Amino acid sequence: MRLGDKMKIGIIGLGSMGGAILKGLTQSGIEVNFHSPHFDKNEKIRNASFYESNSLVVKNSDLIILTVKPNVYRQVLEEIKDFVEDKIIVSVTSKFGFEELRQILGNKRFIQMMPNTPALVKESMTGICPDQSIKKEEVEEIIKLFNSFGKTVVIKKEDFLTFEAVCGCLPAFIYVIIEALADGAVLNGMKRDEAYQYISQTVLGSAKMILETKTHPGILKDKVTTPGGSTIVGIKSLEDSGIRGSLIDAICNIINR
Repeated sequence: MRLGDKMKIGIIGLGSMGGAILKGLTQSGIEVNFHSPHFDKNEKIRNASFYESNSLVVKNSDLIILTVKPNVYRQVLEEIKDFVEDKIIVSVTSKFGFEELRQILGNKRFIQMMPNTPALVKESMTGICPDQSIKKEEVEEIIKLFNSFGKTVVIKKEDFLTFEAVCGCLPAFIYVIIEALADGAVLNGMKRDEAYQYISQTVLGSAKMILETKTHPGILKDKVTTPGGSTIVGIKSLEDSGIRGSLIDAICNIINR
């Protein structure tokens, strides 16, 4: 596989995740080949080339990212299997692991990948799990590539399902939490658009505090909970409602679904 600027990237499927990856890559100046049956061919995307079929995307790419729905995954794999050769296939679903991919494509080169939709704003938390055929220098190059739309880390195979549950689903959890907090603000007289702005910025800043200070979130929480103050009263209300148990159950239920 060609490395560096010569590496040709292909994307098959332009749903929420595929579209986010495409936008993140192309906005970073990376050229992408893609196919989607629902794409308007009259639409032009800078740094992107539309191909009429999945097989043509594979033929003209070195690394192919599959972001199609699980119900058509097998069909797409059958369509491209004669054109994969020594190219790297990146699978964005845990439902088709290395074993399932090999059953259809043979002993090819695979990476499991889990980005999330903040790739749209170049803030994805992406995990990759390369199989043993992927060379170290290739992994490093692919990490650089995927870092164009966020942060990328290598995940152990045994941790991939947990990573998918946490990082793949977490944006939706955060949106629910932000919406609920905004409802509380609206109930007390604040305009909804203002509530969303203020709460979203606070969530962003709080996450940045953890990342940049590398301080345990419990310690940061303790620093802002003064004795008898409003913050500890609010935290007690959250604890009474079982927020920790609900979030833990959400992750476990996703993994065990």
